[in-house]
Amino acid sequence: MRCMSCKMEEMEEAKSTYFTQLHNCYVIIENVPCYKCVQCGEVYYKASVLEKIEGILDKIENIASKIFIMDYSQAA
Repeated sequence: MRCMSCKMEEMEEAKSTYFTQLHNCYVIIENVPCYKCVQCGEVYYKASVLEKIEGILDKIENIASKIFIMDYSQAA
């Protein structure tokens, strides 16, 4: 896999923190599996991980107040 930012070809499997803002709250999901560029640190997620995150966000949007923090491994 090649980094889209710096074009480096070396990506490593890692875990990252996913952050987004919904219309009614902020969501932080920790320990999300990803690929991270060893040169610039850019993070990329597999389609299956992004689908899971979308499912998590759909559920959270109905129950969260202002800030919601969770661990990916507990929700996946």
